[in-house]
Amino acid sequence: MASIRRTLSPPYHDRYYQNGETPVPVSSPSHKPFAASAKPSSALLGIGVCRFLAFVLLGKQPRRSWRRSFYRCLLFFLLGFLFGMTPFGHVNELQAHDFSLDIKPPNVNVNARLEKAIEHPVSRDEFLVKSLNLEVGAGVGANSDGSSNLVPRKQLIVVTPTFTRAAQAYFLLRLGQVLRLVPPPLLWIVVEMNVVSMETADILRKSGVMYRHLVCTKNSTDIKDRGVHQRNTALEHIEHHKLDGIVYFADDDNIYSLELFHSLRQIRRFGTWPVAMLAQSKNKAILEGPVCNGSQVIGWHTNEKSKRLRRFHVDMSGFAINSTILWDPKRWRRPTLRPIRQLDTVKEGFQETTFIEQVVEDESQMEGVPFGCSRIINWHLHLEARDLIYPKGWLFDKKLEADLTVT
Repeated sequence: MASIRRTLSPPYHDRYYQNGETPVPVSSPSHKPFAASAKPSSALLGIGVCRFLAFVLLGKQPRRSWRRSFYRCLLFFLLGFLFGMTPFGHVNELQAHDFSLDIKPPNVNVNARLEKAIEHPVSRDEFLVKSLNLEVGAGVGANSDGSSNLVPRKQLIVVTPTFTRAAQAYFLLRLGQVLRLVPPPLLWIVVEMNVVSMETADILRKSGVMYRHLVCTKNSTDIKDRGVHQRNTALEHIEHHKLDGIVYFADDDNIYSLELFHSLRQIRRFGTWPVAMLAQSKNKAILEGPVCNGSQVIGWHTNEKSKRLRRFHVDMSGFAINSTILWDPKRWRRPTLRPIRQLDTVKEGFQETTFIEQVVEDESQMEGVPFGCSRIINWHLHLEARDLIYPKGWLFDKKLEADLTVT
């Protein structure tokens, strides 16, 4: 069956229809007729704006050429850029710090954390117990709800006079190791005569204890007991800097237990306890110190020589005082404002009682520690050999000869 293809008839611009309609121009297939209803009004508005801007930029109607396409692309690029920079509605604005390369911690609700910490307080000691499985030290009390409150510990101010001798390193190392085991805060004040020795300074640096190394500049020719002036140097330092704590005179040649330092923190004003002393003959021990009923001092242990001469029968390592007595006399209602010092003008063995008489009036202002004064917590032995040579720098000048050689 043959098909018939009808060619397109040429356009007629002057053709009239019988129904009286106005002629409609017919364009060629390559040019589509422009119908207003084919595009939305927004598109017409955009085309109009583009034509107007092109007219303003070019000053005349754009030609149908490559220049027109180029300027049109440039124009639409600018419009798109301006359209993208215009905020619409609720847009999250990016600040400059959002592009920082620093690592920032996550946001934390500080108020919620603070309320939780207040409701469930955790002490430093309790944290150490939970993390390191250690025993809770003194000063932590458990509440009924299971939480713990940390009671601040009193600072201990340990005063140690020392001098150059053969066993000095042994004594200082031994005392330093004991103080290292005492829970902080603790300040160790070590006083030397005339000059600081490098050997003592090296021991203190390696002790692991917070310390202050002082020098007593008193003329040695006018001194009866150098330990008295060394302790006075420490007392002047405490008074000048208003150090707050419990002052304890710990000679380096004595032996101390950890229980002693735990008991010191119970002292309010003046505390005392019995001390075991080795007699000069070194064949018997002498007990010197208070007799207590609980924490009340009701009597004294003493030796035969001084039982009727001294007011208070206490060894130098058998008492401790509150440091505020030295620099805050109004708090303790002291009758005099004179500084409290040890006296070098009294007989040997009377420095302790003359010093204590400046601090308290009688036994009613004393506290016996530990409770009942029933245990010995430090010893005064005097076991040092006096004929040994002090090695400079703790080094031997020459090699030691071997008594037995290895074969």
